[in-house]
Amino acid sequence: PSRSGGPWLLGLLARLLLWGSPGAWASYLRRSSSCTPIPHHMALCYDIGYSEMRIPNLLEHETMTEVIQQSSSWLPLLARECHPDARIFLCSLFAPICLDRLIYPCRSLCEAVKRSCAPVMACYGYPWPEILNCNKFPADHELCIAAVSMDENSSSRRMPRASCKDCELEEASTAREILENFCINDFAVKIRILRKNTTTTISDFDLDPSRVEVLKHGPLLRTEIPARLQQWLDIDATCVHNIMRGTHAGVFVVSGEVQSDKVVVNKAYAWQKKNRNLHQAVRRWKHHRCPEQAG
Repeated sequence: PSRSGGPWLLGLLARLLLWGSPGAWASYLRRSSSCTPIPHHMALCYDIGYSEMRIPNLLEHETMTEVIQQSSSWLPLLARECHPDARIFLCSLFAPICLDRLIYPCRSLCEAVKRSCAPVMACYGYPWPEILNCNKFPADHELCIAAVSMDENSSSRRMPRASCKDCELEEASTAREILENFCINDFAVKIRILRKNTTTTISDFDLDPSRVEVLKHGPLLRTEIPARLQQWLDIDATCVHNIMRGTHAGVFVVSGEVQSDKVVVNKAYAWQKKNRNLHQAVRRWKHHRCPEQAG
């Protein structure tokens, strides 16, 4: 969701919380459902990897108009890049693949998506809907749709987490304002970010270790800052995605705070020639004395 994200979640939850268990509905579907092409304008599931879906679907939508309307409510959540398998999970319900029998998502797939995506819904005060109660879905040893991505517990990289903060690039209005921002934050660093891929649901970002200039390290050791910032790139994909704005590489000045085992970026400025205020602030920072240090 964006700054106007509340309304879509409100409408989404109002509808989802009315739906019941899929058990009895599955029996009805086996008797009454038919196969139909997934339409181009069903943005959530078109080009998902198969071309036909069952109507009614596993969420009791009986017409394609209803399916498209309801499924579009989830697009802003996917835009938060909360989990790489979120689209597969949702489409297994909104646009179930047309086979001889109904195939539900595995319980483990539901649980993995819930762990990453429920927090962003909670940002707006809404619970994970009962229709998506993971206990209702089959265990992994049964026939079901399993997770595609590597399990977060066995991966060397932490699964990205959606951020509640709508992080965006800041406009460097004055050098003084930037210096004040450096003062109130725990750290300030000039870094280069690289986008590793553009083809998967989750965009992976890397820190260029040769382009890390520590302006302020605060409670952190200078040597640990690259690893901490790489962790930030790994777990806050939404914030980084917004900062990158579709570019493949960029140099930024970021500042933020240290929160227990992670760093949180509060401000990010693009390092560009036209951004004279930022250049001036970085030059002045070495000799700048913050208010609490004065006297």
